[in-house]
Amino acid sequence: MAELLLYTRSGCCLCEGLEERLRALVPPPPLRLIDVDADPALHARYDLLVPVLALGEAGGGSRELPRVPPRLAGERLRDWLQRQGVMEQGAGRRLPL
Repeated sequence: MAELLLYTRSGCCLCEGLEERLRALVPPPPLRLIDVDADPALHARYDLLVPVLALGEAGGGSRELPRVPPRLAGERLRDWLQRQGVMEQGAGRRLPL
């Protein structure tokens, strides 16, 4: 599973909520938080847009994902991530006995 990059800032309730929902997935996707206020270039790019979710790519690049709907959680968030190519189909789901 590729690493997710969450462009965020301290005190942002939307950022904190998305982080919590991502970490609650089983298994949680690899997640790296990037504080946009720590870098002037990132601040200029993402200032009022956070939270922004991106998919880390080989070679250090990244691909921004569409905006995550703020109420998306649980299986619906997992399905959304699968449609974005972040997680494999069926990843983390339990099979019926």
